[in-house]
Amino acid sequence: RGGLRPGPAAPRKLRPPASRGSGGAGSTGGRLMAQEGDTALGVEMRRGAGGARGRASRRWALALLCLAAVPGWLRASDSPSRRHWPEPYKRFDFRPKPDPYCQAKYTFCPTGSPIPVMKDDDDIEVFRLQAPVWEFKYGDLLGHLKIMHDAIGFRSTLTGKNYTMEWYELFQLGNCTFPHLRPEMEAPFWCNQGAACFFEGIDDAHWKENGTLVQIATISGNMFNNMAKWVKQDNETGIYYETWTVKASPEKAAETWFDSYDCSKFVLRTYNKLAEFGAEFKKIETNYTRIFLYSGEPTYLGNETSVFGPTGNKTLALAIKKFYYPFKPHLSTKEFMLSLLQIFDAVIVHRQFYLFYNFEYWFLPMKFPFIKITYEEIPLPNRNNTIGV
Repeated sequence: RGGLRPGPAAPRKLRPPASRGSGGAGSTGGRLMAQEGDTALGVEMRRGAGGARGRASRRWALALLCLAAVPGWLRASDSPSRRHWPEPYKRFDFRPKPDPYCQAKYTFCPTGSPIPVMKDDDDIEVFRLQAPVWEFKYGDLLGHLKIMHDAIGFRSTLTGKNYTMEWYELFQLGNCTFPHLRPEMEAPFWCNQGAACFFEGIDDAHWKENGTLVQIATISGNMFNNMAKWVKQDNETGIYYETWTVKASPEKAAETWFDSYDCSKFVLRTYNKLAEFGAEFKKIETNYTRIFLYSGEPTYLGNETSVFGPTGNKTLALAIKKFYYPFKPHLSTKEFMLSLLQIFDAVIVHRQFYLFYNFEYWFLPMKFPFIKITYEEIPLPNRNNTIGV
């Protein structure tokens, strides 16, 4: 949810110590691009921060708030029956090289540092960090709506140094949520990846003024070092951001079709891993922002090749592009308002939504209340009871 402030306080993509770098994380369309060389993580993402696509991305992220305020299309032929929900988040063997077409308003992780190796007998204080999304630009505006960004802080008691670790979008939220329709390409083009970041220092004012900075645990240096190894593996295999949690209804026991993969999920996974390593967390309330879509059981439609390829379903391909067309970037205010009406007509009136998940397309038969933003409590884990994420 992109709650970072740009400039010196923003991190670079992490590079654990004493490890070879892999290809920089970037964006692809439906295809994963081959890795080239041993480029250090984060280097590729610091290339040019184009403004137009970033501004449009932020505008569409704000448009999600408008939809959230609003209280058996055709089944693809030979599509498999999907009965085991939620659909698992797909992990990958490597990160693809970034595509230069994808640009960010704010450069991804410009001031990061390697994760240090701590002494085994060091006591590392762990902090829960949370602040309103885009706090650097809008202050507490989105905080009033409980739209928050999450991170983790650490402090070494031996050295006195502190650090911040978080996970967020490479090209802002809008680009991770909706594709670009490029005239020279048949398929929608996605600028969607997320990655972990680590940097020295904790911006106390950023987290305290409108959010949270509170100690939740103390771990050993050995636990911290084991966590660093896990973060590297998690970061290299979980490469794309997923905005939506898709459920059958707002009821707590309702079926979950798809789960989100965002900053809060990274924080929760890290807490779980620390609990597995033996960390004991304090008993304090911890809440997180989630963005829900509500639908009947999703229909699997296919991947880029099967839908948009030479032998693909042209009618379906056209319907998907027509759905995404109102989300296009570079809109004037007049075009933006017209597009909002078109989105309202598709999602609320005709109850249709096309989801891109695991580099595959799904049709969601939307249900009331369609979309909702919540701020839910998820307890801190303990060694005998980790969080399901």
